[in-house]
Amino acid sequence: MNVYEHMFRSVVGASMPLNRWRGQPLLFVNTASNCGYTPQLAKLQNIYQDYRQSNLVIIGLPCNDFGDCEPGNEQAITGYYWDNFGVTFPLTEKITIVGRGAHPLFLALMDTFGMELMPRWNFTKYLFDCRGQFVERWPSDVEPDDPAMTHEIERQLQSWVF
Repeated sequence: MNVYEHMFRSVVGASMPLNRWRGQPLLFVNTASNCGYTPQLAKLQNIYQDYRQSNLVIIGLPCNDFGDCEPGNEQAITGYYWDNFGVTFPLTEKITIVGRGAHPLFLALMDTFGMELMPRWNFTKYLFDCRGQFVERWPSDVEPDDPAMTHEIERQLQSWVF
């Protein structure tokens, strides 16, 4: 399974093929506005600002699958993320990641790695390397600035290829 084979729609409805970031590490986070972990958006934005020049791409995946924590539409989501956390990293339209209608990326992750890799709550983080291969998953309670997480991000940035 290669992440660059997948695509999303952006929060504004535009096509968002992941191969546009081929050769760059990608960090996906299933986000939600009304969750105890929502303050992680500020730390994700800081990481995005710190590592953007090194070609890290963070992609927020607004999702209402867990606890009805993302009930708004795309316009409400972007407004909330921007107004409260200054989020500028790419966001997809609101998606489903578990169960019926799950996004193909998450179906591929499940098929390749099994159910243990699937998110159990909001703010699960998935890192893919510059070749589009899965590297690591961190659960909701691991903060984006956790040293183990930033160390792995930095390691992947050092292996960046053209």
